[in-house]
Amino acid sequence: MSFSREVKEELSRTLPSARHCQLAELSAILSMCGIIHISSDKQVEIEVRTENSAVARKFYALIVKCFRISPQVLIRSSKGNRKAHIYIQTISVDEEAQRILKATKLMRHDGEIEEHLMLLDQLLIQRSCCKRAFIRGCFLATGSITEPEKSYHFEIVCNNQDKAKQLKELMNGFELDAKIVERKRYYVVYIKEGAKIVDALNVMEAHLSLMNLENVRILKDMRNSVNRRVNCETANINKTVSAAVKQVEDITYIRKMMGFGDLSEGLRQMAELRLREPDMPLKELGQMLNPPVGKSGVNHRLRKLSNIADELRSRNSQKEET
Repeated sequence: MSFSREVKEELSRTLPSARHCQLAELSAILSMCGIIHISSDKQVEIEVRTENSAVARKFYALIVKCFRISPQVLIRSSKGNRKAHIYIQTISVDEEAQRILKATKLMRHDGEIEEHLMLLDQLLIQRSCCKRAFIRGCFLATGSITEPEKSYHFEIVCNNQDKAKQLKELMNGFELDAKIVERKRYYVVYIKEGAKIVDALNVMEAHLSLMNLENVRILKDMRNSVNRRVNCETANINKTVSAAVKQVEDITYIRKMMGFGDLSEGLRQMAELRLREPDMPLKELGQMLNPPVGKSGVNHRLRKLSNIADELRSRNSQKEET
């Protein structure tokens, strides 16, 4: 089961105890995946279609809980995939349908319905708990989360820009840093940062999924930290080895071209020791000198030897040219 489906399964089992929260969540589901049919004689019918059984169960439970109405349920096989199903729930009695739409603030008192089933009255989501319920309903209906092992991405798809802006403002009231992107003919409210997705799960009260995501984040952070440390140490080792190889090459060139007789005692001692111990770190090299010197002193002497080698190479190059 995908992580997104796990989250929805958990959310489908969360039924608010307060009726105002139940109505807020029901309003969100209807707004996101509801279809309103109005007959020629102005009879209203509600239809909710979803391929997710968790969404279908939650919608059914909320309708029964809030209105003591049992929707008509029809299950069909999805086109091109016999294993997948489409869950269709219908409230076909005009009086019941209008009562639901008015209670969820998706229909005006005069019977007018806003295009795209926009939430008409912010009073339904004034309380913090109702805002959480509304966001939860929106995610259940059209939301998804990528597998956290791969990447962090949370989104809710809206069929209308105003609806997306309304949802974005609602989510950012919880400091979720949600943004909107247009995708084909839809508007997607999304979150990319892992920590903010954790916060979103907390807002929706998906606490088990939150802990699972946090576990994945901790493991990923540890893995990334170890990889960074290994890469850093590898780079340092490569740098140290390259420097040591260059030092040995320079000292060997000096010995070949002029010998160590004209070098000062400190440089001669340093050159002989480096040739004898090509892999030894600078600090340990310094301790073997007589008298011992620090790491910076060793580095200074090796740079001097390198400069002498470069001067010799330059002279030989000029002789060859003439």
